[in-house]
Amino acid sequence: MSLVSLVKIPLNTDQPLKEAITQALNLIEYSLDTSIRKIVIKPNLCYYWDATTGQTTSPYFVGNLIELIRTQIPEADISIVESDASAMRCKYAFKMLGYTRLAEEKQVQLINLTEDQTTKRRIHCNGKTYNFMVPKTIQEAELRINIAHIKYTTDPIKLTCALKNIFGCNPVQKKSKYHPDLGNVIVALNKAMPFNLALIDNTIAAGVQPRRMGLVMASQDPVALDCAAAKIAWLNPAKIPYFRIAEQEGVGKRVYVLRGEPLESFRVLYPKPPINMKFKKQLKKTLVTVGLGKRMGLV
Repeated sequence: MSLVSLVKIPLNTDQPLKEAITQALNLIEYSLDTSIRKIVIKPNLCYYWDATTGQTTSPYFVGNLIELIRTQIPEADISIVESDASAMRCKYAFKMLGYTRLAEEKQVQLINLTEDQTTKRRIHCNGKTYNFMVPKTIQEAELRINIAHIKYTTDPIKLTCALKNIFGCNPVQKKSKYHPDLGNVIVALNKAMPFNLALIDNTIAAGVQPRRMGLVMASQDPVALDCAAAKIAWLNPAKIPYFRIAEQEGVGKRVYVLRGEPLESFRVLYPKPPINMKFKKQLKKTLVTVGLGKRMGLV
């Protein structure tokens, strides 16, 4: 079983985030290999939303992680990576979300994976075959760190977290073409570009009204991490199909051991799914029961 840590960001300390990240890593018994040099950090920069909305990874969180790495590996060559998307361009997102300034302050590189050199890789997943272009920066990295965020969604995958964050490593700009098969594609991309460590920055929880959570999570298993995150987001991980596929494909395990704070202490802080999502689900169930669901295109 995989270890998953949950840490409450402490108050009234000089370096609360650095302390929380350090504790999260210690709880999963993770230590940096001081012989490595090339490190990739993949934050969640899905759009131009500021980190205070709970939709993107805070540059302050990434900055604290970089400082922590540099205390143990002073010569580390660190790159922060993201790719262009249908409605987002890295050159604007990096600047608007504070990453251009962060890169200058911490002397790290910002890499737009859409502009990176790539190598084609064929991946088999759940009975299908996919051809992806894997960026050179990710291929050459000795340590790949995934910094995700817990967010529920109305689409079929239900949760976007550590596994989904790797979707952003696909250098293709128009990623919407993958949406009809999104669950399988997410798993296939995690097979094509496996990351060594996953962290969750849930300082702020996304929702209709963003809410302070003060949560840091860590695991070396993205599947286990996402299963725990799903429970925090009021979702049942057993009902999220791509988690099962990820386990079948060897990406990780759905069974885990929690260390740190009780999961329930964060679950009560996480905004529940909007009422309209619950209403739609209940309406579908009711219509199916009375035999109208098929005629209305719900089943």
